[in-house]
Amino acid sequence: MSTGEKNEELLAFAAQSETGWPKDLTAGNLPGLTEIEPPPWNAILGPLFPRGGPSGLVLHKGETVAQWGEPGRCDLTFSIAKSYLSILAGLALGDGLIGSLDECVADRLPDPEFEGPHNGAITWRHLLTMTSEWEGVLWDKPDLVDRNRQLGPGADNSRKGKHRDLQIPGTYWEYNDVRVNLLSLCLLRLFRKPLPAVLKERIMDPIGASDSWSWHGYENSWVEIGGDRMQSVPGGSHWGGGMRINSLDHARFGQLILNGGVWEGERLLPEGWTEEIRKPCAVNDGYGLLWWLNTGSAEWPSAPANSFAALGAGSNVLWIAPDEEIVLVARWIDQAATDGLLSRVMAAFG
Repeated sequence: MSTGEKNEELLAFAAQSETGWPKDLTAGNLPGLTEIEPPPWNAILGPLFPRGGPSGLVLHKGETVAQWGEPGRCDLTFSIAKSYLSILAGLALGDGLIGSLDECVADRLPDPEFEGPHNGAITWRHLLTMTSEWEGVLWDKPDLVDRNRQLGPGADNSRKGKHRDLQIPGTYWEYNDVRVNLLSLCLLRLFRKPLPAVLKERIMDPIGASDSWSWHGYENSWVEIGGDRMQSVPGGSHWGGGMRINSLDHARFGQLILNGGVWEGERLLPEGWTEEIRKPCAVNDGYGLLWWLNTGSAEWPSAPANSFAALGAGSNVLWIAPDEEIVLVARWIDQAATDGLLSRVMAAFG
């Protein structure tokens, strides 16, 4: 099969592998999220928008080599926003706002959320690796809502939201949106400036992203910092809000990560940060600092073992293959088809 034929097969597969999610998300009945949560835990706190159809693009060595659907359309990207938070954490570390990933958050931010011996032992690394085991309520959502949560096609979430004894911070991995939202609030307190403004000034404008993206908070996520009222933003759209962005801007962001944090000769991220985010966490070798890893090709058998991705429900994918110099953005693809899409990307451009 020629390269052109492989590319055509890729495009056809991407277009035909649409998610089963409803087109109108504004009702707030999000599959695997609010759909399975009891009230009041399932209450929507931020804006939701209708979704588009399957779309995306592939960059190879910085050039667009394939695209489908409406890559210029802005859509919610769900938990890919978490990976943007990891980049903001890198900026905070580089600015000296964080002394070390292994310092206790309470040493830097003596806030009520980190009072007591359990929460007081949580470090920045724990928050960034989903191992904090933080206990509490934030924006009316208890951490309990995501305890026992499972991910992936066919995941049995029958115990989601049910009690589980907490472990020592750093010893147990669990995907928990409340705890990620706590990290976002902590970064807001460090920068003392809304995170969307920091991201725009430090990352998105320098890489030439459009002005069409937005990052929405919750109706109750307003705080006062230095006398100014600011809105904390979530690391996803589990309860509405989150990042709304087009695939073209996603791809530029992914290219920055592939470039090691350098854009057109200018270093935007601290040296070594794009390597740090890809180090497997101590208790889950498939997860780094809010990025998914393919250690041992366990997540995507058809993809290189050193590839990694930002993933969001729906599903939304920002995948990077460093050795092959490939960045893939795919929106609203059936999660079970992700490996099939990656296999076709590798066949065409790997």
